[in-house]
Amino acid sequence: MKTFELRDRSITTDLPAFIMGIVNCTPDSFNPQSRGGAELALRLAGEGADILDLGGESTRPGSSYVEEEEEIRRVVPVIEEIRRHSDIPISVDTRKAAVMKAAFEAGADILNDISALEDDAGMADFAAETGIPVILMHKRGTPQDMQKNTGYADVFAETSRYLEERAIFAMERGISPGRIMVDPGVGFGKDLHGNIELIRNCGKLCGAKYPVLMALSRKTCIGQMTGREKPEDRLYGTLAADLLSVMGGAFMVRVHDVAPCRDTLSVLKSLM
Repeated sequence: MKTFELRDRSITTDLPAFIMGIVNCTPDSFNPQSRGGAELALRLAGEGADILDLGGESTRPGSSYVEEEEEIRRVVPVIEEIRRHSDIPISVDTRKAAVMKAAFEAGADILNDISALEDDAGMADFAAETGIPVILMHKRGTPQDMQKNTGYADVFAETSRYLEERAIFAMERGISPGRIMVDPGVGFGKDLHGNIELIRNCGKLCGAKYPVLMALSRKTCIGQMTGREKPEDRLYGTLAADLLSVMGGAFMVRVHDVAPCRDTLSVLKSLM
């Protein structure tokens, strides 16, 4: 049994990892099937998602910055509608404190920050004050330019060191170590070799001090490994990568396809 501590409650799963379902409240996310609102969110909850992750700004390679007012307009009504029907934990994928504050007031529970609390000076203080869990991700540069610099002397060591530094920063600002999760940022400023190294060794990040989120679903690296050019053709490759990452120590997987992921993890549970 795994347990994840929220601000005001705990959730558990008897599967080998928690499942986070992706809901992109955007017109331009890389996988069109992930775009939607409360209807998509509630469908994923019905398929067995443990957590929903809502985002109002696409951060795929080459994507553009979205102003906080627009991001709030996209995300908050969806949270409010979900809350009319479900108390499922909601994570918000944002790097702006104003967005997270509005989302929290609407009923969100978790901060998923691709900037690891770097982009907005107010984000760490808000997380500390409210007691919400934070997910800290590694990336290089911005979504506009991150794939222009993918060379590392040691991608695992550099990613792990950065995440450790950001976790220490979070704790110094008052965030409880028990409410910190790390994400190696597969696809964010890494080439295929780097992504493979991080998937292989995900459970060793930061010396296994913090639970690890793996967000691999239908990404370009899955397409490179399978020869599948279109995101909609990358389900089976995603399931294999998620399975191996969980076997390697991942605590949570962020996915577009909740029901197939749940079946995969149920089989793993039965065979462990």
